[in-house]
Amino acid sequence: MDKTYSDKDFESLLDNYDYKFKKGDLVKGVVLGYESDTALVDIGAKSIAIVPPKEASVDYEAKIQDVLEKNKEYEFLIISDVDENGQFWLSRKKVDLVYSWKELEKLKEADEVINGKIVQIVKGGLLVDIVGIRGFVPSSQIQEKETRYAVGDKIELKILTLEEDQNNLVLSNKKVYSDSIESAKKVVFSQVEVGQIVKGKVVRIASFGAFVDIGGVDCLLPLSQISWKWVEHPTDLLTIGETIEVAIYDIDKEKQRITLSLKNVTDDPWVGVANELKEGDIREGVVTRLKNFGAFVEVYPGVEALLPHNEVVEYQNANNTILEVGAKINVVIIKFNPEDKRISLGIPTKEAQAAE
Repeated sequence: MDKTYSDKDFESLLDNYDYKFKKGDLVKGVVLGYESDTALVDIGAKSIAIVPPKEASVDYEAKIQDVLEKNKEYEFLIISDVDENGQFWLSRKKVDLVYSWKELEKLKEADEVINGKIVQIVKGGLLVDIVGIRGFVPSSQIQEKETRYAVGDKIELKILTLEEDQNNLVLSNKKVYSDSIESAKKVVFSQVEVGQIVKGKVVRIASFGAFVDIGGVDCLLPLSQISWKWVEHPTDLLTIGETIEVAIYDIDKEKQRITLSLKNVTDDPWVGVANELKEGDIREGVVTRLKNFGAFVEVYPGVEALLPHNEVVEYQNANNTILEVGAKINVVIIKFNPEDKRISLGIPTKEAQAAE
């Protein structure tokens, strides 16, 4: 004979069915549908549980329907005791954060590079989002401090400090750069040799030379190695961002430095000029630079010589003109020492020019 249950009996049975659920429990539930901005979830309790919008995902901009699909089962954390409607409130976000912290632990242990999204620029650094966890990048750990970062920018980082119990995540952009440089150096130093011609990108310019990126390593191109001609400043011949061919001039493995030469990619013009010029020759040259002590005149392609100040003054007075860069002028070779790469010039007499 079937047993007949009263309403009180049914209530008692439901209470027994529901006894195991409490705040802090990790449960599985199937998404049944949506009501306004909340998700309705069946976790096996006597009433449907709900997921409020702020507890659906670590991505606050995501729609709840996109992160919690209908008829799909997920893990949830019960974040409240039964409310006045007999419902439990759930969080999927807190479950995701637990997995995110575990993932970060693995990444820190492996010293992996991770991408962070800048969510706020504060005094002393950047606040970034890493898989839903808020982290801090101190200014001292940002490699390119002059870079103007903006909210929403992505930045490569490595983890310095990870303390889940204190919700403390500190990261470094500088460590990414320094580690990648060390790795690149090992590769570059194993491949280059003195005299080798390589391609590089000009990344920085200073008064004493330029820095050229060779395979991820910044190498110095000294001012004296930019051209066979005199160079006043690197910007006279180079621009940041351009790609150039350079020769490996010197390798210091102990100090981990590579010095480059741009002029060694081309032939030394002084080799050719030894057979073209001799003392007493009168040549037409082009004024390339004007200094207090004289004018530099190109007397052979790539070869400059000094016309002393007193000779410049004499020429200007005799011709009633002011010597300017680019002007063509006849000069006489006074002294010629190709081994030391030195030529001294003078202004030829009218008689000498007439004899020519």
